[in-house]
Amino acid sequence: MDDLMSMELEDQKKELEVDLLLETIYRLAGYDFREYVRASIMRRIENRRTIENVPTITALIEKAIYEPGFLNRMIEGFSVPVTEMFRDSSFFKEFRKNVIPHLREIEEIRIWHAGCATGEEVLSMAILLEEEGLIDKTTIYATDMSEEALNTAKSGVVSLWKMQDYTRNYLAAGGGKEFSEYYKTNAQFVSFSQHLLKNVIFAQHNLVTDQSFNEFHVIFCRNVLIYFNPTLQNKVHELFLQSLSRGGFLGLGNKESLRISQYADAYEDFSVSEPLYRKK
Repeated sequence: MDDLMSMELEDQKKELEVDLLLETIYRLAGYDFREYVRASIMRRIENRRTIENVPTITALIEKAIYEPGFLNRMIEGFSVPVTEMFRDSSFFKEFRKNVIPHLREIEEIRIWHAGCATGEEVLSMAILLEEEGLIDKTTIYATDMSEEALNTAKSGVVSLWKMQDYTRNYLAAGGGKEFSEYYKTNAQFVSFSQHLLKNVIFAQHNLVTDQSFNEFHVIFCRNVLIYFNPTLQNKVHELFLQSLSRGGFLGLGNKESLRISQYADAYEDFSVSEPLYRKK
């Protein structure tokens, strides 16, 4: 019994440490991780503790307050830049087949990639729009909380070793050209044509704390909301609803859904097979 009580006390202390660390980040930097899924944020905290070689989470709090540059390093480490080109290729194929015809009717198209990470999905959409003849009348807004990820996205550079998978994804997504037409290579990296990024605006934006900044015909936020608890997910969905034009499209990740959102009734299911929704 004493052992059980001791374990429970240790768990409570660790929870308190985490709460205090996240509160410190929010107060000092304005980044709010307090309603992220706790298991996910704990992995990132423990990874940072290992990197810094400190014995406790409290030591991270002290470094965040007093050590110049540490807070920014920790925040960058909390971002999740996991992405790939034409990820879930069936989603892009569905978008090409059924959403693009609606976009053709719009004079000036605005698309928001929220949580764009290092930009692979932004490049994917730019290529799709190029092939559909819509890139010149489209502005893509690519945002992320991570400045480091955005700098990578702006470069249009990806690792060469990823290209075999990306080519396979492109073809499965309905790509109609030789994928190699879009990039140049060297020994280690692939540089995509800057023509693809000419109408892309990259900017820092925090989905948790920042507000709507435009009205969009399409919003993509794929595989980001899985890291948020239900309360925070609803907050972000409110932001998206405010930001979408009437009849606008919302694209989520394949493990995400509007079904548990309190804003689900504001949309209709646009696809039977993919997480694509249309604002009523």
